[in-house]
Amino acid sequence: MTTTQSPVRNGVDTATLFATLDAVKQAPEAAQFRFRARNRWVSGTHSQSTIDDFYGVGEERSHDAPTTLDVDHPRVLVGGDNGPTPVEYVLHGLAGCLTAGLANIAAARGIELTEVTSTVEGDIDLNGILGLDDRVRNGFQQIRVSFDVKGNAPAEKLRQLVEQSRARSAVFDIITNSVPVTIQVDAG
Repeated sequence: MTTTQSPVRNGVDTATLFATLDAVKQAPEAAQFRFRARNRWVSGTHSQSTIDDFYGVGEERSHDAPTTLDVDHPRVLVGGDNGPTPVEYVLHGLAGCLTAGLANIAAARGIELTEVTSTVEGDIDLNGILGLDDRVRNGFQQIRVSFDVKGNAPAEKLRQLVEQSRARSAVFDIITNSVPVTIQVDAG
């Protein structure tokens, strides 16, 4: 009797993961992607973003279904609490990126995960955002990430998964390194 090992580990199709790595090694231009979010103001501090189309592997593409995300401020910050704040989406993005990377790396290394949870917290001083103190930055002063990872590997190997995910995380890189941002305004 012959058995074959499933190419899916931790919900990650490892055969596709390795095929993607090989394809990008052969054609580096295929690695160029452009993601977009289209936003529209609703009222007050409430707006909605739709995420649907993107550019990747040499052509325009779309997700299987568009996703609409509400952004707002809580009532204590003069909002209607119709959704998370923009900075909470940044924390969500960091948690999601680190977790996805961890799952991919574990799958590639043959490690079965049984549980991965994290808490991501960021500290902001409103004196900066409100323009009350020029010495206070507008954004997070500090972000802390705490992971609890369980799987079929020793604790040190599980910690190494998190460290490798941090080293490869696009969102971690965006948050910790300066990214040029241009703003164009069409007013009328």
